[in-house]
Amino acid sequence: MTVPAERVLEVLEALKRDAGFDYLADLSAADYLHYPDARDRFGVWYVLTNTTTGMQLVVKTWVNDPDPSLPSVYELWNGADWMEREVYDMYGIVFEGHPDLRRVLMPDEYTAFPLRKDYPMRGKGERHNFPVITRAES
Repeated sequence: MTVPAERVLEVLEALKRDAGFDYLADLSAADYLHYPDARDRFGVWYVLTNTTTGMQLVVKTWVNDPDPSLPSVYELWNGADWMEREVYDMYGIVFEGHPDLRRVLMPDEYTAFPLRKDYPMRGKGERHNFPVITRAES
């Protein structure tokens, strides 16, 4: 199902409370920049599971630049913690209300979001700013 970003938290809360979707199996995103007929930049999806019935449901929403953000679902499913951090780290999508939204894969000094389609394939030269660590030091 597709849900507008401004209603996604309300819908996810209802699905957990009223339909028994008690497990967040996955939360991820994709950048649709230059995708044919795409109206929005980023798609974010939540894969929910009802562990009693085994039913799964994918809920998808859309956000755009300049400041893509969504409400955090950490309070609904604590397992969203690292998934939201990964989406933030790779795409720059902010999850409002997340208790510890910081980079989880890239170094703290990294200023870009490498899975965005407008990120250069060879990087922006930021790797050259990192200190070299020898094998003996690692």
